[in-house]
Amino acid sequence: MKSDASRGALVERIVSTPFISDEKKAQSRLDDLQQRIANKTELSTLAELLRGEALQKLVLAIADHSNFLWQLAYSDPERLQRLVTTAPEEAAKQVISAQRNCYKPFLKGAVTRDDIAASLRKSRGEMALLVALADIVGVWDVETVTDTLSRFADASVGGALDVVLHEAASLGRLNLPDPEKPSTGCGVVVLAFGKHGSNELNYSSDIDLVLFFDPKSPAIPEEGEPATIYSRIALQLARLLQERTPFGYVHRVDYRLRPDPGSTPTAMALPSAYAYYESVGQNWERAAMIKARPAAGEIALGENFLKELTPFVWRKYFDFASIADVHAMKRQIHAVRGHEEIAVAGHDIKLGRGGIREIEFFVQTQQLVFGGRRPVLRGKKTLDMLVALRDENWISPEACGELSEAYKFLRTVEHRLQMVADEQTQRLPDDEKTLTKFAKFCGYSNLKAFSKALTGYAHQVQKHYALLFEDGPELATDVGSLVFTGSTDDPETLASLKKMGFKNPEAVAETVRGWHFGRRSAITTKRAREVLTEITPALLEALGGTADPDAALDKLDRAFGTMRASAELLTILQSHDRLRFLFADLLGTAPRLADTVAQSPHVLDAIIDPAFAVPKNDEASIEKQMRQLLGKPENYEDFLDRIRDAARQMKFVDGARMLSGVLSPDQTGRVYSAIAQAAVRCCFEYTRREFEEEYGKISGGRIAILGLGRLGTYELTASSDLDLIVIYDFDEENRESDGARSLDAIPYHARLTQRLVGALTVPTRRGKLYDVDLRLRPHGGKGPVAVQFKGFLDYQRTEAELWEHMALSRARVIAGDEGFVEEVSDTLRQILSAPRDKKSVFHEVRTMRNLIAKEKGDADPWDLKLAAGGLTDLDFIAQAYILTYAADYPSVIGQRADKVYEIAAGEGLMEDAEAHYLVEAHRLFGDILQWQRLTIESHFSTKTVPQAIFRRLAAVAGLPNEKVLLAHLNDMRKKVREIYDRLLA
Repeated sequence: MKSDASRGALVERIVSTPFISDEKKAQSRLDDLQQRIANKTELSTLAELLRGEALQKLVLAIADHSNFLWQLAYSDPERLQRLVTTAPEEAAKQVISAQRNCYKPFLKGAVTRDDIAASLRKSRGEMALLVALADIVGVWDVETVTDTLSRFADASVGGALDVVLHEAASLGRLNLPDPEKPSTGCGVVVLAFGKHGSNELNYSSDIDLVLFFDPKSPAIPEEGEPATIYSRIALQLARLLQERTPFGYVHRVDYRLRPDPGSTPTAMALPSAYAYYESVGQNWERAAMIKARPAAGEIALGENFLKELTPFVWRKYFDFASIADVHAMKRQIHAVRGHEEIAVAGHDIKLGRGGIREIEFFVQTQQLVFGGRRPVLRGKKTLDMLVALRDENWISPEACGELSEAYKFLRTVEHRLQMVADEQTQRLPDDEKTLTKFAKFCGYSNLKAFSKALTGYAHQVQKHYALLFEDGPELATDVGSLVFTGSTDDPETLASLKKMGFKNPEAVAETVRGWHFGRRSAITTKRAREVLTEITPALLEALGGTADPDAALDKLDRAFGTMRASAELLTILQSHDRLRFLFADLLGTAPRLADTVAQSPHVLDAIIDPAFAVPKNDEASIEKQMRQLLGKPENYEDFLDRIRDAARQMKFVDGARMLSGVLSPDQTGRVYSAIAQAAVRCCFEYTRREFEEEYGKISGGRIAILGLGRLGTYELTASSDLDLIVIYDFDEENRESDGARSLDAIPYHARLTQRLVGALTVPTRRGKLYDVDLRLRPHGGKGPVAVQFKGFLDYQRTEAELWEHMALSRARVIAGDEGFVEEVSDTLRQILSAPRDKKSVFHEVRTMRNLIAKEKGDADPWDLKLAAGGLTDLDFIAQAYILTYAADYPSVIGQRADKVYEIAAGEGLMEDAEAHYLVEAHRLFGDILQWQRLTIESHFSTKTVPQAIFRRLAAVAGLPNEKVLLAHLNDMRKKVREIYDRLLA
């Protein structure tokens, strides 16, 4: 007795078939099939049906439009006969049952793992042909197709998981309570996400799975490591399903929807998952969770997990912020001008304008907003939720109807695309011939009719989607698609990043996704992630404009890893285009300054101040500015924080001015020196006042602080430490301080000096102010940290070696008591003006230089100080001349090296040409050293420094590239060393 029509054989229920495009090819294939089955008794039914018009048209359509389907039909005619003579619902039921129970003969040892793999793949081939036939002839609608595909995927995952669990138990890796039912009590659940989770699976789609396990499950052996055990199970499951064999594959598996897939194991412990979603879970992950459901393993474990996550997914109050966040995600996808037009050729029916993704966003966004208060809106299926939104009066009946029809149309087209070659694609052909043929496969007699239908539905989707987000801010750029949500690389995004200048777009995409996953400490707050989502396209555009975009992004990524928070910085960058591009430039060419911004974003405020372009660089103005920034500290700790903030901001502005061309490198060095001097003076005043409150004062006590080295000659760089000597004097007749805690003058000044050094060097929550070196004092590290004035004078006159007087030639008093400052300065001039034997001086200077070269080396071409012929040689020439000629030419005292050369040439002590060359070399080497110290904190070498910085250095020297620059530096150093040898012979 024949069943009712709805349950009849597929061949009896054919409604329509696609138009044929290449009749000759299709007929030839049909003839081959008929010849193959002729005279085969077991295939007589198929042979008879193929003589009928209905099945003949269907087979001709398959032969014409899909090589994949044709191979499935032609390679196994018995399968084709079985499917067309059976009710498709019954056939699906049989295939799904066989797939789910594939593990049973494996448990009994009746079949091998390879047998199971082959069986799974053969069933997949049968299901693929069945679904395609039922879809093409109109027997099943879109919902039946996707539901059947999803149930089959469940069966595949469940059956394969049981095989893998049985293998693990056999190897002693798991203790399963019921060997006949491996999933029972196994400790792991497989969640299906995306269209699989919502029972809306595509014809040829990946399946998005996540494995969560209970780390306290009894199934775990006592000595077992749960993460290792279940991650191995996850990998074996994926291998069993997706490995290609002669029988094809079952499903492509994607595990990347788990929390932060770039840094977590393939299987994740449930407590870790809870912690992740509660702390850094994002709105797109909430949207993904809407469709999540347990598909295999311990189903109850998964259901309880999703129940526990209800507060994360479904907010108690209407969550309108989700609209802005999801819209920002969508605007990243379409951050490109002129994207409104929908061209049929090459159109992406999923991600393109008016596509499937917009319908899904339309539904899921409103689910996130209203589902917390309306449980009826918590369903998984798109079409069901459109009806629910209509019934709840959140959308109009028109919107429900038009979006539903568009969804069905687009999903049908999507399935046809994937049937052609069993590829996971949503993009229409881009050539007219292929597109016309595909239109016929979709049931349209010509391309014009298909195009009209597609654009009509797409415009309807656009209309309703735009109304939902009509108040969203504009983020359009000229770069193209930029989407970083989810866990996979979008091909158009990679192309856009390449166009922007990034050399490794895959790494860029992974980095940006990592920010959203909360891998960086600075981007774990909700506000930071919201602003980041908004600013990402503009920020990438700014980074793309730097000399080395990849290095700049890497630096920003590392900054996010060390910053306490990023919301303030991101908000500032969002509000000011100029600052955004400047910050990008800092990341690419001055990472040291970028670090300052990362620590203290407010330093950027000074850049937009009009005073930035017209600085006051004299010492008095700089000290005044520092005192203004200091304000009135509440206590010592507050003072330490404030002075660090002030110095950091002022040094940042100084460096930024050099980067922007407002200051020359020479001017920058002078400002760095003035900032350091002001910091020393402020620290000295504050610590002295605090110290005197505790210990009192010393009768006749006077103090002067010498700055030596680059501080003494106004040549500090961004990374220079401070060479200091503290000199004091007091009334010998009254050595004790008059405070509550009395001290002798010597320990008194030693402790005060230690307090001063501590104020300058101690790390606080604001970092460190400066490194301080006191080793240039008499007796070096063996002597007292502060030196009495008369002792200092006696030592310099009777015991000091020449190298110590060389150091004093670059010394000046930078702080101290009025009157004593002048006295110490006069003493320095007297020491330096003492008559010396020229040959002896030159010999000792050369000996000292050779010793430095032996201990520290002089072969690094990028070490502007120590390389032979570099700044050390230049400074030693000047110091030798000061010590030799100051008695007769006192004007050389207190001068920088380049000024010494000029004076020496003017007095006939040096040839004009030599002096001129030394001045030029000193200027160039000094400029490049300033840039080196401004840009990089670590060792400066071609292996560690981005090429962008070398290009900047070449530009500073007015040369085309790094190689020419290095050759020029080598030539200059060679000539400097020749002059050095000649002058100090």
